[in-house]
Amino acid sequence: MGDTPKPPLLFLCHRIPYPPNKGDKIRSFHLLHHLSLHFDIHLGSFVDDPDDWPWVPELEKYCASVFLRPLNARLATLRSALGLVTGEALSVPYYRDRALRRWVADSVAAHDIRHVIVYSSSMAQFLPTGSQGFLRKVIDFVDVDSDKWLQYSQQKTWPLSWVYRREARCLLALEQQLAEEFDAGLFVSSTEADLFHKLSPETAHKIGFYNNGVNCDYFDPAYDESAPQPSPYPQGSLPLVFTGAMDYWPNIDAVVWFTHNVLPLLRRSYPEISLTIVGGNPARAVRQLAQQAGVTVTGRVPDVRPYLKHARAAIAPMRIARGVQNKVLEAMAMRLPVLVSTKGLEGIDAKDGDEVLLAESASDYVRLFGELVHGEHAQMGERARHCVQQMFNWAENLPEVVLLLGNTSAAPRYARKS
Repeated sequence: MGDTPKPPLLFLCHRIPYPPNKGDKIRSFHLLHHLSLHFDIHLGSFVDDPDDWPWVPELEKYCASVFLRPLNARLATLRSALGLVTGEALSVPYYRDRALRRWVADSVAAHDIRHVIVYSSSMAQFLPTGSQGFLRKVIDFVDVDSDKWLQYSQQKTWPLSWVYRREARCLLALEQQLAEEFDAGLFVSSTEADLFHKLSPETAHKIGFYNNGVNCDYFDPAYDESAPQPSPYPQGSLPLVFTGAMDYWPNIDAVVWFTHNVLPLLRRSYPEISLTIVGGNPARAVRQLAQQAGVTVTGRVPDVRPYLKHARAAIAPMRIARGVQNKVLEAMAMRLPVLVSTKGLEGIDAKDGDEVLLAESASDYVRLFGELVHGEHAQMGERARHCVQQMFNWAENLPEVVLLLGNTSAAPRYARKS
């Protein structure tokens, strides 16, 4: 007898989940990979970076079918303005696409798809109208996006502050509506789930979370043991590193603030200190930071691990954040001390002074970096890696989603505890 056929699953994702080289794609790829062990996946998604197209054959290995649509950010931004007329969150028309809608309807009918997972609230619009015929519908909100836009509004002046407040309000209404319509809604951490419980108490019984994971075999400081790789930093320097997608505004805001407000104070005491900003598509504001003494902006690199292994510390001075910062987890997995703000640590149950160092002000950074230079916190890296290994393990966290998709009576883990 052959293997039992796997049920078909519709997987809708706002950005192609491969390669897993940035926060949301790391989570969506591992989710897709794990679900492919239990379902025949029919994936519908967008490609917003031309460099991702060559990876499509690799993605197809995990799917029964793949339908991808190019997304031009400028055109999508113009299209999103329709939301001001229709009363929608601007994120919804940003992703509106007739071809993807037709593909979803045709695929559901052709393959008798009864299970759905939607990754990001803006993708729910592609489900067929009157989609009550599905056995299970699960949505991975990832973050409480409405709150992130509210934070944006507090950092901007009019008219953007008004636009962002409106987006926060409209997105929250959409999130609440989808939480009601779907069988389960998931977030990236208990912190996010807690917040949404407060914002939408009527749907709390449907809301849970599953933690991100880190590939600790890959993010291991011994990764180059058989063939040591040289340090990317000048000999004798004291390198700090920031990693992340550098076209993402919270990351831009973080490095601009740090470079202008913290780095000059650090360089007074430690002239050899440097900051290396590692990540693809650096915005103009980030590229301009390379004009500052001690700052290097690399752009996309083939392997971030040498930058983490040879740094003196990682920084995550986030002032705007939702969800979990993978940059923090990856640095911790590499046994690297992390200087992180309270917002940057949300969703990560790591102890200040034991597994990470909390820093909010410029004086905090100066004091804590001085402690590192003078040999304090020598065991922090080892404890940080152990924390990640225990709490952020894909193999332990992802079965929760399979249970919710396959069992019509299952409730999210967090809701079961509430």
